[in-house]
Amino acid sequence: MTCQKLCLALLHWEFVYVITAFNLAYPMTPWRFQLSCMPSNATYDFLLPAGISKNTSNSNGHYEAVEARFNSSGTYFSNLSSKTTFHCCFWSEEDKNCSVPADNVEGKAFVSTVNSLVFQQIGANWNIQCWMKGDLKLFICYVESLFKNPFKNYDLKVHLLYVLPEASEEWPLVPQKGTFQVAQCNCSVAGRCECRVPVPATRLDHTLLMHFQVTSGGVTFQSPLMSVQPINVVKPDPPLGLHMEITDSGHLKISWSSPTLLPFQLQYQVKYSENSTINMREADEIVSATSLLVGSVLPGSSYEVQVRGKRLDGPGVWSDWSTPLVFTTQDVIYFPPKILTSVGSNASFHCIYKNENEIVSSKKIVWWMNLAEKIPQSQYSVVGDRVSQVTFPNLNATKPRGKFTYDAVYCCNEHECHHRYAELYVIDVNINISCETDGYLTKMTCRWSTNAIPSLTGSTLQLRYHRSSLYCSDVPSVHPISEPKDCHLQRNGFHECVFQPIFLLSGYTMWIRINHALGSLDSAPVCVVPDSVVKPLPPSSVKAEITVKIGLLKISWEKPVFPENNLQFQIRYGLSGKEVQWKTYEVYDARSKSASLLVPDLCAVYAVQVRCKRQDGLGYWSNWSAPAYTVVVDIKAPIRGPEFWRIINEDTTKKEKNVTLLWKPLMKNDSLCSVRRYVVRHHTSRNGMWSEDVGNHTKFTFPWTEQAHSVTVLAVNSIGASLTNFNLTFSWPMSKVNAVESLRAYPLNSSCVILSWTLAAGDYNLVSFIIEWKILTEDGDIKWLRVPSSVKKYYIHDHFIPIEKYQIGLYPIFMEGVGKPKIINSFTQGDVRVQPSKDKGEEHFSKGIASAKALGSEQAWWFREQQGDDIEKHQNDAGLYVIVPIIISSSILLLGTLLISHQRMKKLFWEDVPNPKNCSWAQGLNFQKRVDIL
Repeated sequence: MTCQKLCLALLHWEFVYVITAFNLAYPMTPWRFQLSCMPSNATYDFLLPAGISKNTSNSNGHYEAVEARFNSSGTYFSNLSSKTTFHCCFWSEEDKNCSVPADNVEGKAFVSTVNSLVFQQIGANWNIQCWMKGDLKLFICYVESLFKNPFKNYDLKVHLLYVLPEASEEWPLVPQKGTFQVAQCNCSVAGRCECRVPVPATRLDHTLLMHFQVTSGGVTFQSPLMSVQPINVVKPDPPLGLHMEITDSGHLKISWSSPTLLPFQLQYQVKYSENSTINMREADEIVSATSLLVGSVLPGSSYEVQVRGKRLDGPGVWSDWSTPLVFTTQDVIYFPPKILTSVGSNASFHCIYKNENEIVSSKKIVWWMNLAEKIPQSQYSVVGDRVSQVTFPNLNATKPRGKFTYDAVYCCNEHECHHRYAELYVIDVNINISCETDGYLTKMTCRWSTNAIPSLTGSTLQLRYHRSSLYCSDVPSVHPISEPKDCHLQRNGFHECVFQPIFLLSGYTMWIRINHALGSLDSAPVCVVPDSVVKPLPPSSVKAEITVKIGLLKISWEKPVFPENNLQFQIRYGLSGKEVQWKTYEVYDARSKSASLLVPDLCAVYAVQVRCKRQDGLGYWSNWSAPAYTVVVDIKAPIRGPEFWRIINEDTTKKEKNVTLLWKPLMKNDSLCSVRRYVVRHHTSRNGMWSEDVGNHTKFTFPWTEQAHSVTVLAVNSIGASLTNFNLTFSWPMSKVNAVESLRAYPLNSSCVILSWTLAAGDYNLVSFIIEWKILTEDGDIKWLRVPSSVKKYYIHDHFIPIEKYQIGLYPIFMEGVGKPKIINSFTQGDVRVQPSKDKGEEHFSKGIASAKALGSEQAWWFREQQGDDIEKHQNDAGLYVIVPIIISSSILLLGTLLISHQRMKKLFWEDVPNPKNCSWAQGLNFQKRVDIL
């Protein structure tokens, strides 16, 4: 019952109000210390923790007194005094002197509260540790209660009051109460609180003044004033990147890296252990470097290591231990176990071979590649009694073997090989990087492809660059200070990186870095100056036209604004169509803005494009400009008028003759480039000269009323009328002049007829001949052709039907008029022999046939043989083409008849002769072998 009343009284303690007066600040140590508060009337030897001595001297100032007054609020504790004084002090394992103030010391604190039997008997103790976090941004303190109540764990509340001056000058001995700031402490864990004070980077070396207010069991205790410079209690983060490797000499090397960039150097404590069949040991060493050699490595061993760091040249706090790292060696040790390198480099592997708990001598070790190729001993090296080395010089790229993308290197005993092997990856890092600056000079785009590089699982590629202030060095090299650049993979398989903004005259040294767990490889660096890789904008305002009266293709353009360098231009042009056959033309004059070109066809539509490039050869050609097209217009007046012929229709009853003129439309090359109308010009002795416009018609009929009537057909376009024209005179007297003595026509085949003629004796002023032919049985159109007067033989190419009869006429044309024609109504029967000349005859004949086929059979075009005197005849007879097929067909028919007759004769005469193969007595007899019966 008494115990229950005591617990009830403890649960009704009231809140305490504290007023503190400060004396001297306790200099905080970088290690854990303790705050102890004890009643003044208690026996110190009993209340203080073990090992703490009582000292009434206040010479060192490392204490502060707190006096607590308890007012009785119940009847169960009437034997307690109404006023109890608590003395608080700091102590630690390094300084176990807990000082108690003397009677004349001022600055006591009076605490008004209910009776506290527990604190009056045993006092209160707290563990405290403070440090500056490794990122140099937060000052952290941990407060942990050591008070253990047999009845109840009292709630723990802690407040940290601090002052951090802006300047580094010292504060007065007793700071004003209103200058303190309160840092709320997190007491989420029972019996433990964490307090955080933000510290600006500029005040790390300033003095931080602070004290704690600790509330426990309803009683508030206040610690003495403390002082510290945050830079002196920095607790670094644990070291990073802890790893172990075997050196070329066979020693175990432990390496790590500093956690963060600190303004001072660190020292490191390394603890490691070795566990092997031969040796077991533990060691602890302190070093200032970030690596440590711990001795020779042994096959079949296990090593465990941890590292922590602390300030080297001043006070500080040890960091936490790094995560333990375990390194296990096999019976055959390769170091390194894997190598990633580039083509053309050298690589070396080391090996320690253990066979049945015995290490094999390095002189007895041999090396194999993929267990198929023994490596020559000239590539071996003996590093020590146990370590063997093999070196591969000037390596070639690894050829993938199925799923294996490496070469397996085996370290073997003289008589056997262990199944473990080392892996050698050799990659060709020849990556081409090309860059171009846009025409606005605002950005530079770099491209690179990895299609030629075999993919390595787990590898990443990154473009890195370094920008120099001006231009490039003579020999680009990988700079130790570089920046990564984000590149994006395009659909065409290239990676693109964009630099924007750019410095036109700076040198950008860039390379591709292949990052892998085995290491990193760099491609050959290239240096680019943006001003030297400009791809200008294409020329603008491109125009194309065929010049009138001159007949040239004229192209004009405007130079782009950037770059300001002198530019050269390139023109490409061609006939417009689906597939343009381009021709190019270079313009090197930077001041030129136009060019005129000769083209074969002035009446065609041409497509034209222009591009440009720096005249000094640097940079790239611009893109081609948008195509410009010419418009077909009349360039000149037609070169000549059309060739024409006539048909004369005579009405004997009316005694009238009408002449119908026929002509073919002019081609574009003759009309340049169109014909708007045709004009027929007449000239007679009686009526003089007059003209008639016939429009676009190609036929015109007029009456022939005078003895001589001359006509000329002119072609007219927008420029004018044709200057060179064909004339034809119709004269009654000249129509009776017989100038052609003979005419022969020899058919070569269904598409070609040879026409040959002779002239009568006399001195004729011949201008040309007109050859006319038509089918006699049809009232079809007459076909005609003008032939020069010097020709006596011609090939007529047309579609000739062998069973039809043709009328062929030859008209001599004189200056005075049309002479009497020579007309034949059938082909000539007889031999035709063609004797080609030694050099040109056969060639001309072949060309004539090919030209005729190309022109088609709608029009009969004549091929004139230039070496006419050397060609006599080409075929034996026109009927040869009919006779030869008949003879061949008859022969085949006769042969078939004989074969059929032979089979019928066999059946007729040998029907009763038995077949021996069908007779049983004749089975097995050879009727081709002689048998003697007698």
